[in-house]
This record gives sequence, C-alpha cells and structure tokens, in this order.
Amino acid sequence: MSTLKERMKELKPARRKKVETRAAALIAEEMSLRDLRQALKLTQERIAETLEIGQDGVSRLEQRSDLLISTLRSYIEAMGGHLDLVAEFPNRPPVMLSGLASVESQLAGRRK
Repeated sequence: MSTLKERMKELKPARRKKVETRAAALIAEEMSLRDLRQALKLTQERIAETLEIGQDGVSRLEQRSDLLISTLRSYIEAMGGHLDLVAEFPNRPPVMLSGLASVESQLAGRRK
C-alpha cells in the first residue's frame, strides 16, 4: 500500500497542482470560529469587548461544538460579518432559512 505522498509524487506536475489547489480550497471552506477570527486578524479581547463578555468567555465559546444560533450570530456580527443559514438537499436548490433571528436582534431592528 502506498502513502499519499508517494501517490502525489507519481502524478504529473499539472495534475498534482490541480489536486493541491482543490485540497486547499476544501480546507479553506471549513474553518473554526477561532480560525475565522484569526484570519480576520481579530483578538479574543476585541471580540469580548464587542460582545460585552470576558476574554475567557470568548475562549470557551470558540471551543464549543454546539451553539445557539443567536450566540453564533452575535459572534459573527462582532467580527463584522452577517450570518445566513442555508439548508441543502439532494436534487433541489439550496434554501435560505429565515425567521431564526434572536429576540435581541428582532427587537433591535424594531427600534431603528
């Protein structure tokens, strides 16, 4: 049985480059909250200040694997982004989910 490195060496340079480019794209599509924050060159302290929590709270939040949508939305907005949720099903176009805003976000929108 050969290793991935050995198999990659057997490929023609153009094919190897194509495989490496696709692998990098797939890796880039999936980031943790921590990775995303770091890619945006933001510190936990900065996010904590925006969310009005302690830096340790941001650290714990980044390590969680299960978040409320409202918590995730707040974190993304603290980084300057906007969260959209999309459901994907076989044999049908993606569907953007609506009506999942946090109560705080809905109230803030009414006050404007």
